[in-house]
Amino acid sequence: MARLSLLLCALGMAGGLALPAGAQPDPGSALPVGTVAAERRAIDRALDFVGRIEAIGRVEVRARVTGFLEAVQFKEGEPVREGAELYRIEPDLFEAAVKQAEGARERSRAAQTLAEIQLHRAQELLDRNSGTVVARDQARAALDQAKGAVTGDEANLQTARINLGYTRILAPIAGRIGRTSVTKGNVVGPDSGVLTSIVSQDPMYVTFPVSQREFLRYQQGADRPDRDKVGVRIRFQDGSDYGQVGRVDFVNISVDRATDTVVVRAVMPNPAGALRDGQLVHVALQVGTPEQKVLVPQAALIADQGGVYVFIVEDGRAAMRRVKTGAGGTGPDVVVEEGLSGGELVIVDGLQRVRPGIPVRASPISPSASRT
Repeated sequence: MARLSLLLCALGMAGGLALPAGAQPDPGSALPVGTVAAERRAIDRALDFVGRIEAIGRVEVRARVTGFLEAVQFKEGEPVREGAELYRIEPDLFEAAVKQAEGARERSRAAQTLAEIQLHRAQELLDRNSGTVVARDQARAALDQAKGAVTGDEANLQTARINLGYTRILAPIAGRIGRTSVTKGNVVGPDSGVLTSIVSQDPMYVTFPVSQREFLRYQQGADRPDRDKVGVRIRFQDGSDYGQVGRVDFVNISVDRATDTVVVRAVMPNPAGALRDGQLVHVALQVGTPEQKVLVPQAALIADQGGVYVFIVEDGRAAMRRVKTGAGGTGPDVVVEEGLSGGELVIVDGLQRVRPGIPVRASPISPSASRT
């Protein structure tokens, strides 16, 4: 009898612990979680690719004459303007060559003047029947030879002056300069190879391969936009968005047989120099009109054998919602095609202890904090 009384008492206490239907859980025992509201906003229809940044202008700087390097006039990795002096080769021998060529030209000019005088005298003697045709012709030939010598010496002088100018190696384009392969005091020349490189900075190219399937889908689409009106956005490897919008300016005329892709190129503004030659980026082609989509932070997504799901706060408890994600998200946000309608409080912090149906205490956090 005593045992029966204890059992009934225990059952009564257990029944008292159970919450009536529709009752709210005790806030003190609820699990604290951080939530972000599922946001519905207009998203551009986009095709995503992986691309690489390329400089529009790229120059390998080389020496065009041989001599000792007198100075390196730039700081590696810094911007340079077009026409800025990069290297200086000792000019003494080249200045002397110019002087020598000027002297040779003066001698040939003097010889030409003498030949003209002699031809004039030979012609006068022939006109007075005091000279011969042979003497006149010899004088004319001597004048032609003198003219040829002047032309040759003037060309030699021009070559010497050009070589003297090559002792100052100038930047052929504006851009950012790389490392120097030589230092002051070394002998440089045409056989020295590349001294340094310059790449232009603004604007930049971004090239990306498009599969035949995507290319044909775009070509055959009924609502395909004009190529010049397709916006190009890029995203860096850390998930941050680049603020400028580019335009497609070139589609390759042939398909790469090895990858079955078509190379597409876009021009991207780069006023702040954030884009670097050779940089790997994500490329999004904006096609069509924007569509209303539901977005949630990627941190809220959980995957299992059944697919992808999220936890939301519903009536003070955690509820699981199966979702179907799609393309077109921005940065760390993910588009949800099915499973959410927008406005739900999606759990992004404290997911390790969340189970379906347990009481939770929601604390809104900023969307930027959920992305870190």
